[in-house]
Amino acid sequence: MKLLKFAAIGLTLFALLTLFMSGSVIFDLFGIRQKEGNYVLFIVVSNFIAGFLYLFGAYGLFTSRVWTTRLLTITTGILIVSFFGLLFHINSGGVYEAQTVKAMIFRISLTAVLTVLAWRTISKKQSNI
Repeated sequence: MKLLKFAAIGLTLFALLTLFMSGSVIFDLFGIRQKEGNYVLFIVVSNFIAGFLYLFGAYGLFTSRVWTTRLLTITTGILIVSFFGLLFHINSGGVYEAQTVKAMIFRISLTAVLTVLAWRTISKKQSNI
């Protein structure tokens, strides 16, 4: 269970960073919007939504709640759908930053790993009771 607590703390920090960065772009805070270059708004919004879901997911991991796996699965799904939207945007000639593609792959991978962790340590354990 120490792994879950560690993952929850890491996810909390990632969520707060996600909320800060995406919120700063959406609401044009601290001049970050200009620094981000060719950001894709729907990606920023989906990351902002994911940031809130990450906070709930972190709580679920920390307290070993059964619903955590479902929440993180939904979050992964939102990010995957957004990523396909990004690919469509890119293929349609839309402007973007190459870093966005890498960041989305990282974000989807991280969320998927946390989903599997929640399933293996919480949901699977609960179903054996």
